Order: sequence, then structure tokens, then C-alpha cells
Amino acid sequence: MVQKTLTIHNESGLHLRPAGDMVSIANKCSSHIMLTCGEHKMNCKSLMSLLAFPVCPGDEVTVECYGDDEEQALKKIVTFLENLDCQE
Repeated sequence: MVQKTLTIHNESGLHLRPAGDMVSIANKCSSHIMLTCGEHKMNCKSLMSLLAFPVCPGDEVTVECYGDDEEQALKKIVTFLENLDCQE
């Protein structure tokens, strides 16, 4: 398992469109990918899971990946989350 913690800087947080984009990225990976925010753990391959608990600007999140391509999966999701500001 690999993981990384980062802060969400996007002014809108992780709302519907970026959550959908993240699900698309996650579903291209074979690893299990989880996002933890506070006490909530969400499956990055499930839009409903990501939308069940709001991820707001300034929130600290941890991305956890485990599986055959865990390193690449972590890099893809972290890069996506770090670049959310640029996508608005």
C-alpha cells in the first residue's frame, strides 16, 4: 500500500464534475484507491461514494492505493487533485 496526504486548494472543493473526472481516472487503474477526509473513507472508483461526504477547500485528504499498479495510481490521483485549481 502507498499513500499520500495533501490539502484541497480548489475553491469549490471536490464537487460533481471533478469527482466524476477522478472516478474516470481511478477506473483506468487496477488498484483499489481510497480517499480519506476526516473520519470518512471513500472509494475513488465510485461517484456516489465520493459525493456522499463533501470535500471542501482547505480539507486535508489522504489517498491510499493498493494493488498491482499502486504507485502509478497514486501518482495519477495525486496529480489530479493537486491540479484541480487549474481545471476550473
